[in-house]
Amino acid sequence: MATGKVLIIDDEEKLRKLLFRIISLEGYEVDQAENLAEGRKKLAKHTYHLVLCDVKLPDGNGVDFIAEFKREHPLTEIVLLTAYGTIHDGVRAMKGGAFDYLTKGDDNEKIIPLTERATEKARQAMKLQRLLNKQSERHSFDNIIGESPLLKQALELSKRVAGKDTSVLLVGETGTGKEVFANAIHQASERARENFIAVNCSAFSREILESEIFGHKAGSFTGATKDKRGLFHEADGGTIFLDEIGEMDIDLQSKLLRVLETGTFLRVGDSRETKVNVRVIAATNRKLEEESEKGNFRLDLYYRLSTFTIELPPLKERPQDILLLAEAFIAQLAVRLKRSIPVMADDFTNALQEHPWKGNVRELRNVIERALIINDSDHLQAADLPFSVHSTGGGYHPDSLLLSDMERLHISCVLMRTEGNKTEAARLMGIGLTTLYRKIDEYNIQLPQV
Repeated sequence: MATGKVLIIDDEEKLRKLLFRIISLEGYEVDQAENLAEGRKKLAKHTYHLVLCDVKLPDGNGVDFIAEFKREHPLTEIVLLTAYGTIHDGVRAMKGGAFDYLTKGDDNEKIIPLTERATEKARQAMKLQRLLNKQSERHSFDNIIGESPLLKQALELSKRVAGKDTSVLLVGETGTGKEVFANAIHQASERARENFIAVNCSAFSREILESEIFGHKAGSFTGATKDKRGLFHEADGGTIFLDEIGEMDIDLQSKLLRVLETGTFLRVGDSRETKVNVRVIAATNRKLEEESEKGNFRLDLYYRLSTFTIELPPLKERPQDILLLAEAFIAQLAVRLKRSIPVMADDFTNALQEHPWKGNVRELRNVIERALIINDSDHLQAADLPFSVHSTGGGYHPDSLLLSDMERLHISCVLMRTEGNKTEAARLMGIGLTTLYRKIDEYNIQLPQV
């Protein structure tokens, strides 16, 4: 059976009811309105895939109605019906955004095929819009968590530049969320409906990186058996995020500078320039000005990229955000891991707050995920953290001083260190493997998943 929702606006009751019956029998959900005023009320309350609208109505003209309709309901299709079709009205209707224009009586056999095509087009458009909305929500500034002044300052700057369509340079340590910020800037810009392409410049050699971001012609080098579109081409109309820009080969930097200045580039092995309209957001954990003085980075490219620079603070400079982030990660990851959402015990939160987090937000997220895999109970304990985390800050200071609790913690730490290798753990602790198995069972220790 067909699926879709259709609204018929026509003051001719017999024809309206006939269309209602024909379309309903095909499985569509159909509503009726006898004039534009009633049609507007129904459109305000419900979402339709298709509107079949008469041209001449008591309170208006269907052709004139199209502009208002498409402005308010851009994803819904509209087909105009008229008893006296004219080429002029048909042209006006199609130019205004109508899906089609039919003459009553002469085109009755076309109603169902036309309804199928129009509703399918609307369904696909609405599905795409839902996906875009989800993507926008997932990557919006609202999903960047933190209350620290330094983070708020970075967020404010990012929001200001998002709609300005200028190059942005994000500076910060590894793991501070540079790609998250870049994606949020893209989603808040007028380019949000187009591609966001991310590439790590440190992940490729000079030759491969050039081919990846600019593309190549077939036969330009060994193995280039066919033409390839580069990532700049894929990002046309949207945004390209160049992470670790400081690692880019200096010869390739000149090619990037040309794209920024002229919007054109040459594919590897090509003699014709390709023109693109791409916003560039770059990121680095290096001091590019110092790299320029050393001859490792073009100064003119640095000036071009750093039109608007945003510094992202390391996690150690925003300690008040650690537990906020941990709570958010627990909630997000618990859903993905299909488990209940646990609470953090005091020893767990103390360990998180004492750790220096050299890997920043990325390290914190990984630690939380590991803890959720190891411990499937309702409470996360310090023993669920890697040894490197709960051993920082002058040692671990548990609330409980019971020997059994300390023994459980020690065994858990050693098992984490050996990534679950019980033979190696028993060797390091100087106990027999049988004894270790007995202790694991006695303390109900969850083995790390690796």
